[in-house]
Amino acid sequence: MTLEELAEIVATRAAANPEDSWTARLLAKGPEKTAEKFGEEAVEAVIEAVKDDRAGLTAEAADVLFHLLVMLQSRGVALSDVMDELARRQGRSGLAEKAARSE
Repeated sequence: MTLEELAEIVATRAAANPEDSWTARLLAKGPEKTAEKFGEEAVEAVIEAVKDDRAGLTAEAADVLFHLLVMLQSRGVALSDVMDELARRQGRSGLAEKAARSE
């Protein structure tokens, strides 16, 4: 599965009945709740990385990607916009990119 396919699934589920879909239920709670859930999943991924638990990190990374897409959906940000931003940054060193953002 690609991120684009997962983003399409999230968009489809966003229109579902919150009684029938976890994604729709989470989105119905608002962008703040989707951001909170993303943060929880990110922390769980960090914990698994620190523990050096490959299987745990893999599972949590999947949760992070899914909940990132849900959070983006909640704010109307398309995955293609994020990918365009990454493409714009390509060819620039990470240090140069960071320096440009802090100016």
